[in-house]
Amino acid sequence: MVMFTTGRHSGKQRISVLIYGRDGDRFVVAASNDGLDHHPGWFFNVQVDPAVKLQVARNKLAGRAQVVETSSPEYSRLWALMNATNHGRYDGYQSKTERSIPLVVVTPSSVEHGT
Repeated sequence: MVMFTTGRHSGKQRISVLIYGRDGDRFVVAASNDGLDHHPGWFFNVQVDPAVKLQVARNKLAGRAQVVETSSPEYSRLWALMNATNHGRYDGYQSKTERSIPLVVVTPSSVEHGT
């Protein structure tokens, strides 16, 4: 999946290629940054401006991002979903860092099907 965010400082469009999971109609991504001790830039962008665009295969979607912290009741279920999607790698990333890896759920508001 490709996620388009707005840069929190520049205001310019930023592009990130991410592994995603599906939770019904929603898309789930992990702000893992490969287990580094800081969040990826796109995570800070969605905190400032949660309006995002996604491209999944040929489909383009507009949506709203919502951060899911480890204290959220749905975090464990979504973490398990993402970890299974990425063959257990997220547990490995979490073991490399002291920070809690947040998840981000994107709820689509519109879909444009590709040709």
